[in-house]
Amino acid sequence: MALITLVAGCAWAGWGLGQRHGDPRGSAQGQLQLQVQTEVGQLQGRLGRGAATAKDRQRLLSLLLGLGRQAEAIALLEQMADQESGRWSLRLLLADLRRNANDRSGAERELRQILNQDPGQVEALKRMALLQLEQGRGSEARTQLQALLKQAQTPSPQPQALAIGLLLADLMQRQGDLPAAAQLDQQLSEQFPRDARPWLALALVRQQQGDGQASQRALVQARSRLGGQGAQRLDQVAVSWGLADLRGPSGAPARSSGAGAAAN
Repeated sequence: MALITLVAGCAWAGWGLGQRHGDPRGSAQGQLQLQVQTEVGQLQGRLGRGAATAKDRQRLLSLLLGLGRQAEAIALLEQMADQESGRWSLRLLLADLRRNANDRSGAERELRQILNQDPGQVEALKRMALLQLEQGRGSEARTQLQALLKQAQTPSPQPQALAIGLLLADLMQRQGDLPAAAQLDQQLSEQFPRDARPWLALALVRQQQGDGQASQRALVQARSRLGGQGAQRLDQVAVSWGLADLRGPSGAPARSSGAGAAAN
């Protein structure tokens, strides 16, 4: 659904640009807009008569968003989210639309509906933390995530502890508490030794701290847990950060002095 929304939005942004610059295709695009407006009217008619299918509602939603008719899109999405309460994606999109409309309290209300049923729903937690941070409530978000992480790590780390921990470390980083973020990333790398994400997060923190060598060592650790295109992209990241190639002279990953060294 996010992809549909993005494509529709880009299409109409392009139409507007073409009109401003006198694009010779403007008349054809004008006809297309008229067709879309007609289709929207037809779909809204079906919706009003109670004859709209789930596919009709989703099509109408994408068109309304593409046309920038956000208030109508929100009203429709509210109905869809209520009818399909198990589809978190609808409620998440509704929260995003409310936030974009500067209705942060409404966005938070939508997210709480998700978190009341599933406190560990990571996508909802991400958005909630961002909302709280934007409103100067970063400490509140941090306390909540710390409690969730502790719960997910007791008596032993559960799979969801990684996602929650990475989110908490990212929040710490945004708050400027780089030492705490690095410490948590290191802890997660030890608890989930096969996952590259804690090492990637640690590399970014070390880079922000101005410690290029420690950042490179963390990237080497991350690269050893990736393969194929992932490793190649990581090499590009290292270059963009002004770090040495992560591969050794033979093309193999550069040797690291170990996990402890990467953390220092």
